[in-house]
Amino acid sequence: MTLQQIYYAITIAEIGSMNKAAEQLFITQPSLTSSIKTLENEIGTRIFLRTGKGVSITAEGVDFLKYARQVYQQYEILEQRYSDKANIKRKFGVSTQHYSFAVQAFVETVKKFGTLKYEFAIRETKTLEVINDVGTLKSEIGIIYLSDYNSRIIKKLLRDNGLKFIKLIDCDAYVYLYKGHPLAGEKSIGLDQLADYPCLAFEQGDRSSFYLSEEILSDIEYPRTIKTNDRASMLNLMKGLNSYTLCSGIISENLNGSDYIAVPFREDEENRNTVMSIGYVVKEGSLPTQIGEEYINQLRIYLNNPN
Repeated sequence: MTLQQIYYAITIAEIGSMNKAAEQLFITQPSLTSSIKTLENEIGTRIFLRTGKGVSITAEGVDFLKYARQVYQQYEILEQRYSDKANIKRKFGVSTQHYSFAVQAFVETVKKFGTLKYEFAIRETKTLEVINDVGTLKSEIGIIYLSDYNSRIIKKLLRDNGLKFIKLIDCDAYVYLYKGHPLAGEKSIGLDQLADYPCLAFEQGDRSSFYLSEEILSDIEYPRTIKTNDRASMLNLMKGLNSYTLCSGIISENLNGSDYIAVPFREDEENRNTVMSIGYVVKEGSLPTQIGEEYINQLRIYLNNPN
């Protein structure tokens, strides 16, 4: 087994096509197929199934690729630190729940390193996909939150994927809404005041979606709810429908503008506030790249001095 074969397998998995992978790798399709067959024979399992529409990954292949990405990432870290090869584009990826501050930190990181020598990716996605992306090293860093309500479930998922959580900041719940909302002028907002307005939440697509929810206080029953999977759509719905969501209160005016505000959530006897611990997840035992270190630094800078 060689690093070249591992890289070939990772590339095919990312592209989903043997022909297109061969084009990107600048080798012939028969040569690529032969290399993968040799690898599969050596490890004694099929990684890919060839179909008329491309390739699919076998269950054994998913497991192999999880370790293969980890090995290749460590190789890239060594190369980044000790090689002067200027023509190699190094990759850096972040997977995150829908947080504008995570995007803001990403923007500052890209500005520092530039896109000539580096290939960047940021994925705003579902909670489970954030965990899976970092677990398979598709992304180096993931951004999620823990609370008393979801901590047990999320921590188990992290352990199962060989990940660790590092806390960045603790936040109380805020009501996030458009500046023209009837309640926008309140000093604090209780759940009873929100009964006539739709509550917005990001889709999670899982049976345990309450535990995977991005919104704090997800265990409360809301009389009116709307699901979305896009942060821009959520902002539009806030403006168009006087809807709201519950969040950390950390928003980026640089990215979202000044048309949206966060008002403290006021608890009552039945609906208690809770702490939202926002942090990042990384592979247990992995070394951060220089870009990863800078991204974490930018997160800390922004969270300590929002806006």
